[in-house]
Amino acid sequence: MLRLTLAALLLATAPAFAQETKEIGHVNTAITNLGLTRSHRVVVERFDDPEVRGVACYISQARTGGLSGMLGVAEDPARFALDCTATAAVEIQPGARRGDRGEVVFESNTSLFFKETRVHRFVDEERNAVVYMAWSTRLIDGSPYNAVSVVPVR
Repeated sequence: MLRLTLAALLLATAPAFAQETKEIGHVNTAITNLGLTRSHRVVVERFDDPEVRGVACYISQARTGGLSGMLGVAEDPARFALDCTATAAVEIQPGARRGDRGEVVFESNTSLFFKETRVHRFVDEERNAVVYMAWSTRLIDGSPYNAVSVVPVR
């Protein structure tokens, strides 16, 4: 019973992540690969912000190939690009966090342990815009890699 209550509490306080991520496509970045392992590639994925209706975000990320990539133990490089766009009338839901720390709307593991790509949403009420920032976590040092996309709210 205690486990069930604890699990329900964790779900209720968890940030709202993108419900579905869809791979749009990918390109292989290795010129030759004998077909023995997965190639190094750049993958483009789409996700919708669960707290801001009418916004779709597209993120491209490098994925490591080779045997380690095939087995899921490779560390992907912290290289990515982000673009978010209005696909309908942009509508910020009342539950969307508006603090200076933002809210995580997307996460993707980029290594077996301790490294992720995250997208945070910030609301710039002064300029009536929603700002999305992609960044990479890294154990101890952190990571300077980041990307920003802005969607106006009309």
